[in-house]
Amino acid sequence: MFGKKHSKPQNRIDSLIGAGTIIEGNVSFSGGMRIDGHVNGNVIAAQGKPSTLVLSEQAQVTGEVTVTHLVVNGAISGPVSATEYLELQGKARVNGDVHYKTLEIQLGAIVEGRLIHNSAVAAQDKVVAFKLNSGE
Repeated sequence: MFGKKHSKPQNRIDSLIGAGTIIEGNVSFSGGMRIDGHVNGNVIAAQGKPSTLVLSEQAQVTGEVTVTHLVVNGAISGPVSATEYLELQGKARVNGDVHYKTLEIQLGAIVEGRLIHNSAVAAQDKVVAFKLNSGE
């Protein structure tokens, strides 16, 4: 925990999808975004940059969600990947596998899928094979 560097969540919201808005298609963004409406498509943040996605209580996303920081109080139907931090608030409903590094779940949140911790996968990727010297 100490000595590891984590990207910081965005303190500001750069984009807003309002409560009466329905988007048919994928959404790509960078920085901070809040969804109050419906997105029928994937919501993907720019790779290599810190990003924050906030889904309000009335928000619905049907598709893949991939960001560094994610706060959910709405509904997601599809796989979720939060590379740094995931907070599932009391009214969150996720139907799909959830990949996370740090997870906070409040009372009342529902996940129908697998919870997969990212560092276990990353540790397997870092394994180095050593060649044995036969010493003939």
